[in-house]
This record gives sequence, structure tokens and C-alpha cells, in this order.
Amino acid sequence: MKNTRQFFHLLSYLQYPLMLLALYHMGKPYFDGSLGNADQINLFLESMNNMLIFMGLGISFASLQDTSKTSLKFEKRIWQNARWGKLFLVMITALPLFTIGFGFFGYFISDHEKIQTVAFGSIVLGVGLIGFLKVAVEVFEKHRDGI
Repeated sequence: MKNTRQFFHLLSYLQYPLMLLALYHMGKPYFDGSLGNADQINLFLESMNNMLIFMGLGISFASLQDTSKTSLKFEKRIWQNARWGKLFLVMITALPLFTIGFGFFGYFISDHEKIQTVAFGSIVLGVGLIGFLKVAVEVFEKHRDGI
């Protein structure tokens, strides 16, 4: 059991290169000059789509971390308070629902090509946020009792 935990903990470190790739794709339109040109909006949207995909993958790998530990005292106070914990869970639940909803709307329903460009990345980000929600629920359950 301990070896499995260590494996997933090590695997969770893949979140950092994935987030760096997302950061690269986020800044790419600013550095190559495609942001100022109206005819290159598709390149900007493709870059945004790649950013959303890598963010979703990074958040998915981040959800493999140990949920029995919190890194900040502020974070621990939020999760130990039942009222604040429930409020944060409601807000965190809204994130993947909205993101996946936008992705499905853009990918399957919308006829607008520019929305469809970003829709797949939005779906991947939403799936990653579901993993984040799972982690938040586990942290709330473990820390609400003061463990």
C-alpha cells in the first residue's frame, strides 16, 4: 500500500511540466505577434485550446497527490470549518459543470467554428476539474474532523 502511494505521489509530479506547457501555450500568441492580427485569431484560439488541454492534464495529475496533508494553515482552517468547506465544495462543483457544459455545447451543438476550436480543450479541462473536485471532497472529509 505504501509503495502504491509513493508511486502515485511521484506520478503527480508530472503536473509541473504539463502546467509549464500550458503556460507556454498561453504566452505563445503574445510572443509571436499573432494576437494583434485580426486574421490570425484562429492561431490564438488553437493556442488557447492547447493551453486548456495541458491545464486539464496537469490538474488530473495533481489529483494524485496525498489528500491527508494540507500545505497552508489558511487552507486547513477552511476545510476544518464545515460551513466554509461546503461553500468551497459548491463553488468547486460549479467549475467542472460549467466547463464541460461549455465544451459539449461548443463541440456538438454550436456551428460557430471559433467556439468549436476551444471546445475540446474545455472538455479536457473539465475532466481534470472533476479530479480536483474529488480531491477537495477527500480533503474536506479528512480535515473536517480535525484529523
